[in-house]
Amino acid sequence: MTHHLLSGPEHDPARDAGHENPPPRVGFFTDTSVCIGCKACEVACKEWNAIPEDGLTFTGMSYDNTLGLGASTWRHVAFIEQSVPTSDGRTELPLVSGGGTSASGGELRWLMSSDVCKHCTHAACLDVCPTGSLFRTEFGTVVVQDDICNGCGYCVPACPYGVIEQRPSDGRAFKCTMCYDRLGAGLEPACAKACPTESIQFGELEELRERAALRVDQLHKEGVTEARLYGHDPQDGVGGDGAFFLLLDEPEVYGLPPDPVVTTRDLPVMWRHAATAALSLVGGFALSFALTGLAARTGRTRTGRTLTGRKGRT
Repeated sequence: MTHHLLSGPEHDPARDAGHENPPPRVGFFTDTSVCIGCKACEVACKEWNAIPEDGLTFTGMSYDNTLGLGASTWRHVAFIEQSVPTSDGRTELPLVSGGGTSASGGELRWLMSSDVCKHCTHAACLDVCPTGSLFRTEFGTVVVQDDICNGCGYCVPACPYGVIEQRPSDGRAFKCTMCYDRLGAGLEPACAKACPTESIQFGELEELRERAALRVDQLHKEGVTEARLYGHDPQDGVGGDGAFFLLLDEPEVYGLPPDPVVTTRDLPVMWRHAATAALSLVGGFALSFALTGLAARTGRTRTGRTLTGRKGRT
């Protein structure tokens, strides 16, 4: 196996990070088709991890009071209201049938989803961290050690999902740890434990992927043809996510990038180009100094010959 990959499939990121005989990689499978927007996951996350309060102001975005993931919002429940034109051929989920009408006259349906850090196979935030604050655990997850973080902020633009954020009070970066302390004690993360509909499922990643594929097949058979998986494919731009989703619409509807790519993927090529440019620059300077020296030496030689000729004529 090739070590220290920056892109492409990676079977065992924990072993690649230096963990000997790590346990099977774990993760989240979030089935948005059964999310009821209760926010139990948000509350459980804040309580267990002692995260500061936020989202106490009215945003005007449906019942969404946090708007997105951040340093103090490690789980975010999105409320998406869609006006769906009525038609005889449309298939409705049982949870939304007869769910009311919108101002435009069509039916209204809710799309709810509990978003979280994706714990990418190739985590750009980890790649760019200069202090080692971000590290890969033996479970394959990515964790921030807030006591080591120096607040440089390099990880923030590196994340292709816009998950990690610096806390304004001290500049340190925070994000979901997948309850690393609970995992070490053999417990499941607090959000998955609190979810009443099992929309958030925790377990071994390979098993979750198999379970998710079966769930999509089930929904397709029931007529929910728009159901699709997001972040499950090891061949995608981040090598597959440790937290992936079953969606009922395009990823952009949920505020997710349609084709995320690890931002450090091209670092080797960029360093090679930078090295080539640096060598070219050094070579140019060396050549210019050499030409200057040669010109000065040639000038001195010609001056010497001229003086010698004048003395001979005298």
